[in-house]
Parts: sequence; C-alpha cells; structure tokens
Amino acid sequence: MRNFRYTRTLSEIDFSNMQKGKSSNYQDLYDRVGRLTGWDFSRLKVSSSGEKWDFYKEVIKKAGKSSLLLDIGTGGGERILKIAQNFLLIVGVDLSISMIGTAKKNLQKSQSANVRFFQMDARSIAFPNSFFDVISCRHSPFFADEVYRLIRKGGYFLSQQVSEHDKLNIKQAFGRGQKFGEKDGKAMQSYVKNLKKAGFSEIRTFNYDAVELYKTPDDLIFLLRNTPIIDDFGKQPKDFEILSAFIEQNTETKGIRTNSKRYLIVAKK
Repeated sequence: MRNFRYTRTLSEIDFSNMQKGKSSNYQDLYDRVGRLTGWDFSRLKVSSSGEKWDFYKEVIKKAGKSSLLLDIGTGGGERILKIAQNFLLIVGVDLSISMIGTAKKNLQKSQSANVRFFQMDARSIAFPNSFFDVISCRHSPFFADEVYRLIRKGGYFLSQQVSEHDKLNIKQAFGRGQKFGEKDGKAMQSYVKNLKKAGFSEIRTFNYDAVELYKTPDDLIFLLRNTPIIDDFGKQPKDFEILSAFIEQNTETKGIRTNSKRYLIVAKK
C-alpha cells in the first residue's frame, strides 16, 4: 500500500452531521476526504486479528548482520528503514519516481547509513548477478528470472501478496473489484510456477485470512478511495447506496468488518 505525506488528520473535520445509513452523507464525506491530499495510510484506524506472520520479521529470520537485502516495490521505504539495523546493506527499488523521492526524504529523517533507494523497474534491476543474500517483495509485482539472477546461491526470496479473496465481502457487495470473480490462489500458483521454472530449488507457501475492522466510515472510505479494491469507487451512480448498506450490515462494536487475506512465498536458491 502506498504512503502519502501527512498534512492533516481526518479527525480535524467535523463529522457531526454524518448519519449512518445515509448515502448522501457518505458521498459528502468522500468529497471531503478527497480534499485531504497527503494523508498517510499509517494513520488509518483499523484493527485486525488472525495474521500468521509479520512479513519483515520473516525477512529478518533469513538474514544475518552481514547480509545484503534488496526490497522490490519499496514504496516510501518506511518498513525497511525500521529493520535497517539487521543488515549490512539494504537497497530499496520502486518504479515510481515520487515514491523514491518520498523514500529518500524518509531516509534523511531516519539517518540510517546502510540504506539506499533507487528508481528501477523490477524487470531490470541494475545490480550484478548473485549480489544479494535476501530479496523481499511486499504487495508488489516481481519477476522470477530477475530475482533468481540477483540472489546468491543459498539465499532466500520472500514475497507477501494480496489474495484474490481479500476484502471479499466488500467486492461481493459492489459486484466488482480487484480480482473479483477469480479463483482464490490462482496468482500464487502462477508465481510458484515461475519461481520453479527460474531455478529455485525449495519453495514453500503460507496463507492467512484475518479479520479486519475499520473503526469509522471515514477510515473505510479513505481505503476505498485510495486503493484499487473497488475500481472507480465513487464514480458509479449507486456506489454510495451500496456503501451505506454495506456499513449498516457489517458494523460491529469495534468497527466495520471485512477481511485481509494474504499469502507468503519463501523460495531458496
């Protein structure tokens, strides 16, 4: 998920006139959220239970203090900056120039001396063969042949990706969405097939389907507005009627219920 520089919190807006079940009010909230450019996803008020792993903790387990890590699709770099002390060197790459710009600003703030960020296409990463001990990729595309080329013999590649049935009840409510209608596990099987073809000798996969609770409608709306979960959310005539009904039907004591489904691939060269 992409991060944006924080400029103002949603709590600073007066939501007192927002009433649950009123689609016009949710559309008004959608418009107000849209004007809050630069809001940081990390400030979303969401709780979850049922996760089976913390991705970057799994990455650390495969490394030592002398290890070199490549992070593909690094975004703003926040996550790898938090684990910098566990590696000799970390390189983060992302296709987005703006994301790498954000990552470099975050690097300056962190003062980590062993992290570097570069704008690169995951299909062609400008480092020598067998350069990295560990390669990670979280919620971003990767190319098995390029990963295999870059990793040393005995090194590990770890990737966490979003499953087809992630946010399933939301997609079912709208009748559309990211990978809606696709067989769950299809993308994972394709990735595994390509990793085997590239030459990885040992490949393991893991799954979890966690409960996710968004504390308020504004948290859920911001998620839907700024991710591709529901394509063109807010632009279809009945979107806010559907959203209103969804929130009413799925609100529990701690928030609005959906799911977070992820899979983890661990491959050894």
